[in-house]
Order: sequence, then structure tokens, then C-alpha cells
Amino acid sequence: MARFRALLVAGVAIALLGGLALVATQPTGHDVIEQAPAPAQVFTPPNQGAVAPQTDERAVAVQSLLRARADALHRRDEKAFMASIDPKAEPAFRDAQLMLFRNLANVPLREWSYSVVTQRSLDPSVLPNVEGAQELWAPEIDLVYALRGADSSPTRRPMGYLLVKRANSWFIRSDTDLLGVGRRTWRGPWDFGPCLVITTGRGLVLTHPAREAMARRVAAEIDSAVNAVSSVWGTDWPQQVVVVLPDSSDEMRAMVGSNFPVESVVAVSVADRVDTDKNSAEGQRVVMSPTSADALSVTALRIVLRHEFTHIAARGSTVDGSPMWLLEGFADYVGYRDSGIPLGQAAPDLNASMLTTGPPSRLPSDEEFRAQGRTLDMAYQQSFSVARFVAERLGEPKLIELYQVLAKAGRASPEEIDDLLVSVVGLNREQFVAGWQEYLRETLG
Repeated sequence: MARFRALLVAGVAIALLGGLALVATQPTGHDVIEQAPAPAQVFTPPNQGAVAPQTDERAVAVQSLLRARADALHRRDEKAFMASIDPKAEPAFRDAQLMLFRNLANVPLREWSYSVVTQRSLDPSVLPNVEGAQELWAPEIDLVYALRGADSSPTRRPMGYLLVKRANSWFIRSDTDLLGVGRRTWRGPWDFGPCLVITTGRGLVLTHPAREAMARRVAAEIDSAVNAVSSVWGTDWPQQVVVVLPDSSDEMRAMVGSNFPVESVVAVSVADRVDTDKNSAEGQRVVMSPTSADALSVTALRIVLRHEFTHIAARGSTVDGSPMWLLEGFADYVGYRDSGIPLGQAAPDLNASMLTTGPPSRLPSDEEFRAQGRTLDMAYQQSFSVARFVAERLGEPKLIELYQVLAKAGRASPEEIDDLLVSVVGLNREQFVAGWQEYLRETLG
């Protein structure tokens, strides 16, 4: 996550950066987006999960419906796409589905399909009453999609569809009727308006026409930012990125979570699923603020993108619960690495405290990264200075090695972290902090 506060540094407004990287489902790194509650009741067919004949026939029909819907989208056949919608559905839902189809016209889809898990269908008793329905069904349905030129593998997002059978044919009745029983529908940028896509050699920007000017600014920086991250982290990551520029705070919340403080950040990186055993992550996106991102100077935008792309590059190697001071400090280090901005200007609160109270007595705690205001700002600035200390005094390769080791530590005990510090840099925590303090005295005074 990139926090934004305008500072005049040599006449340039820059951003103070943090980097809480969010994981939407199956998290293995950083903070977690709050998920919908589990369904109140899930119906399991008889015979220990075996699908009953009626259910099997129903599943085949619904899978055929969804396959035809996806095929119509790929062929840009509006009539065939709308044939998947219940003719008696609410006009607002039909209108929204029509706009969804049209809004996707310019999105480069490599894949768009649906996955149905019949064994995770809701108990019929919790489904709403629908007049004239032969049958209602709510299996677990995922949208499986990938963006061409950006996603190395497809990702999955939940679709809370209520299905209805009329005249022996199945249709999608609604994508909101199941909210009360814990089934939510994920909303993509195409649910909020016509999409504009700008592609580069290293990824794409996905936005709306009203934000074209900002999208072109971002697109101009993507390739150099990806290359800058790879020059530090290495090339063992897809090196393809997607930056989303929402039009509104509601759209940003749809991307990053309903309870996320979108007004206080300039950018945040998210992922759908992470597998640290395979060093992989699905659906990674950098989502930029609809309100504050436009105010970034060229330098600040460059720092923000490199910071967030660092989280994307390292995501598959980062286990949930690893020390935030290193995860965030490392991302800031890469973000600022070629900026020419000295530590005292990049970390003004830390610089001021050095003049009044001296260096910090300990490394910032994970709790400080969940705080607000000055406490949070100071945690980020301290973590950045720690990363610079390691890189400048012990060498950049040691900083990278330290990240790779501690990022896999997860919720390790202080004693285990000490052992890992010694194994990489030859210093225990006390010695490490003492070296950092001396670096700050010499660098900031």
C-alpha cells in the first residue's frame, strides 16, 4: 500500500510509501481482505457427496448454460449472452448484465469461463421464493478469467448467482439475492463502466475513459518500473503487471475490500491466491486511488509503482506473518533506489526524531503497521531506513537474502528471528539494532 502525503522536496511533491500487500483468498502474505461469511447452510447430495442423478442432470444443463454464456462473450454476441439471463429477472439486473457485456468490449481476455462446484450448493430451504420457478439452485460458481498480455495463469473470483429453471431451461436469475446467506458476487472494473485498456511490453493499465490521461502516465512508467524491480529481485517472477485505475471509491473497495481505508492510500497491491510452495500468485493487481493518485509527481508515481511491483514480484516468496519491518522496508528500498532522494527527505518524521530523541531503540513492530497517523508513518520510515542500512553497510545482495529468508519465516518467535538474522548477516537482533542506530546517527545526525 502506498500512503500519500504531499511534501515539497526540492520543489517536487513526493509520496511517503508503505506497502501492505493484500491477499483476497487463501492468503500467505501480509494483510487479508475481509471475506464474506461462509454460507449459512450448504446442501450435500446423498451417498457421502456423490451427485444424485437429478443433480447430475441439472449440473450438466447449468454448465452448458454458463459455457454458452462465456462463448457468447468471446464471440461478442450480445443476444446470445443475454439469453443466459432469466427473462423475468429484475430489469435492473438485466440492464446491469447488458452493460457488463458492452463494458468488456475492449478488455483483452485470454480466458473467460465459469467453474461450477455442485457439492457446494446452498440448501434449497435458504433460497428466496421466485414466482413461476420450476426449480431454484445455487451451486458455488467461480468466474475463471485471465487478461491477455498480463496474466500468466487465470484467476478465480466468486459469482453469487441464483439459478432458476423455467420451461425446462436454466437461467441466471440474480447475482445479489444470495447476499443474506453469504454468497457475494465479485465486481470487476467492467461492472462500473466502459473499460479502457492501454498495453505496454510489461503489462497493461485497466481503467475507464475519464481517467485516460492518468492511465497514459502510468503506462509510460510500467516497463521501466518492472525492469527496475527485476534488477534487484531478479527475473524469477512473471514480470507482467496489471494496474487498475478505478473511477470511484466504491469501485476501489470492490477491488481491495469493503473495509479497506481507500481514502488514505494512493495505491495497493492485491492478489487472489498465493502458493508459496510453488512461488506463485494469481490475479495480482496494483489498484490506484481514484482521488489522490492523479496528484503524484513523475518522481512520486515512479516510486509508488516500483514499490508496489516489488510486492508483486516477491509475493510468491512471502509467508503470512513475516516481519513487516522487512517486507515494507524492502519495497520502499526498491521504490526509492534510483530516485536520488536522500533518507532525510524520504523519512522526514524519522529525521526530526533523530534531532530530538535520537535513534529508535528497537525495530518497528507489526502492530505499528496496523496503527494510524504518525505511528504508522514512523513505522514505514523506520523500516525503509533499516533496509537502506542493510544495503549500504552490508550490501544489496545481503538485503535480498535477508528478505528471502525472513519472508519465509512466517509467525516465527523472536528467538527464531534472531537465529535467522545471525545466519544471514552474522548479527543477532541486539547487534543488528545497534548497527542500524549507528547508521542513522551518521546519516541523519
